[in-house]
Amino acid sequence: MIAIIDYDAGNIKSVEKAFLSLGQETAVTRDPDVILSADGVILPGVGAFGVAMGQLKAYGLIPVIERCVGEGKPFLGICLGLQLLFEGSEESPGTRGLGLLKGKVLRFPEGNGLRIPHIGWNDLKFPHPGRLFRGIPEGAYVYFVHSYYLQAEDERIVTASADYGVCFHASVEQGNLFACQFHPEKSSDVGMRILRNFTEIVREK
Repeated sequence: MIAIIDYDAGNIKSVEKAFLSLGQETAVTRDPDVILSADGVILPGVGAFGVAMGQLKAYGLIPVIERCVGEGKPFLGICLGLQLLFEGSEESPGTRGLGLLKGKVLRFPEGNGLRIPHIGWNDLKFPHPGRLFRGIPEGAYVYFVHSYYLQAEDERIVTASADYGVCFHASVEQGNLFACQFHPEKSSDVGMRILRNFTEIVREK
């Protein structure tokens, strides 16, 4: 079973629907016991970094997430869920992220003729092999919605990057911890292959 963490940050139903279409048993929950007993965990999210961290704290989910990752459970952050795994964001100065990975979350620069937020399809480059992208060719397109982007401190964990005025880190992998800035659940066949790859990683664990 894969637990999808519900902390009132949206983007949950589409993630649940995508996994169900793959035949994967899921539970949308904020119950620590259910999350800790799951085979894999998803941290979805859209919205503001500071608000989301406040909700994770209010629901007592921060130690649950830390324990899941510490125990080696396959864990996937999506969109805002990726950003929350890092130390902080320019969106919410002074708010600490989960700090499970090191890096900066920065706002896209103004004045380059590109609209902010970055909304739409963009192609991926694969600087390092990533298990989420098994069977997916470099140059595949996925769907983004974000105003802030990741620059991971350790570029060795970066498995996908994209360009939108700047080159940004679109996906990372470190041990059992995975994250995508884009929305695989909204990325057609490529996105479904990514989610299927995650379910396979969960089964392999």
